[in-house]
Amino acid sequence: MSRGINRRRFVTGSTSAAVALGLGGVVRGAPKPALLGGSPVRRKGYPSWPIVTESDAEAVIEVVRAGRWYRNRSVQEFERKYAALNQAKYCVACSSGTSALYSSLGALEVGPGDEVIVPPYTFMATVTVVLQHYAMPVFVDSDRETFLMDPARLEAAITDRTAAIVPVHIGGSVADLDRILAIADKHKIPVIGDACQAHLAEWRGRSAGSWATTGCYSFQRSKNLPSGEGGAILTNDEAMADKCYAFHNCCRRLASWSTSTEYTGGRNTNLRMTEFQGALLLSQMEKIEERAKLRTANAEYLSSMLRQIPGVMPARMYDGCTRNAYHLYMFRIDSQALGGLSRDQFVRALRAEGIPCSTGYHPLNKARFIDDALHSRGYLRVYGKKAVDTWAERNECPENDKLCEEAVWFSQRMLLGPRSDMDEIAEAIGKIQAHATALVRA
Repeated sequence: MSRGINRRRFVTGSTSAAVALGLGGVVRGAPKPALLGGSPVRRKGYPSWPIVTESDAEAVIEVVRAGRWYRNRSVQEFERKYAALNQAKYCVACSSGTSALYSSLGALEVGPGDEVIVPPYTFMATVTVVLQHYAMPVFVDSDRETFLMDPARLEAAITDRTAAIVPVHIGGSVADLDRILAIADKHKIPVIGDACQAHLAEWRGRSAGSWATTGCYSFQRSKNLPSGEGGAILTNDEAMADKCYAFHNCCRRLASWSTSTEYTGGRNTNLRMTEFQGALLLSQMEKIEERAKLRTANAEYLSSMLRQIPGVMPARMYDGCTRNAYHLYMFRIDSQALGGLSRDQFVRALRAEGIPCSTGYHPLNKARFIDDALHSRGYLRVYGKKAVDTWAERNECPENDKLCEEAVWFSQRMLLGPRSDMDEIAEAIGKIQAHATALVRA
């Protein structure tokens, strides 16, 4: 590991300075964790993000000097290149991942009285856009092993009011599109793929964002392809691309871009991407494949070690997910297998080892902002007090509740260093497992 211990020695041997797995996967010979007075595994940081290059600065400066301060050729070139990168016919660049989702639902004419199916393990924006259209969010419980929408529970959530299904490829792992799309097709319901965290992720060898009615991406600062803010809608349907473009750009039609004075298309808004973002994204795209390959190699190496530590369960991918974007490295903690050590105690111990980590999302179906929205005047007028008051019971997600108590995340930037960084993570977790009983009492 970081002290000259490679994976073979991690698995089969033990030294006084390193963690090793013995019979039955029990960690032996592990030094004391930092919380118990030992030395932290790591004393330095991880690669910063975003990674800024001279090309990034030059791209933005060129736009400034040219006075091209509006949606123009940089955005249009990015749309062409991003569509090609994702094997999609059309790309509509917009102001954020949230606006990409919002515009997709707007193009489908989702509105008051409609229901939109969403997962409970996702960023709030997946639900915010449903509320913005005064539609009713309907939650389908999580598959804890994958952190994704459980397709086995999807069909039971469909009603005659279901206007769209929004599976989320959380962390860059792709939802079970085979089953979700089959159910959607059976009921003739459009699917909006939330791929905001899934740059270059693939389902059966094809971009995750190219499968559904639309696929929506985010270029927010933390994302694997960043421009501070920004988003994109991918689709293979020309009519859908035209509707999305019109909705996000003041009812202008796709074919005429920004030069048309014809306004047609119903409800609309202004959610255009700026030329500055387009130029920055073109520059950042130059390294996207190289960085993606490094994340994948490190994530797979890390998983090969963590799977051997009792109580640590890396997120499982569905068989059809042929490429995980690893925007997040996600795993679960089995408290019982760790001698009663809770997830929060585990995280505290891991951070003390110099390994930054997160506890991930809270149950979105229980978020206060949803309850406040549903009890607003508009929702009560559209759906009635009974539907609003019984909404929480209808949308219980017990598996997701458990997931939110077990989950641990590493950010994508932690996967951009050398392989020895992964060794240190495994070493730190091995120390915690070996001394879990003592840490419970710490």
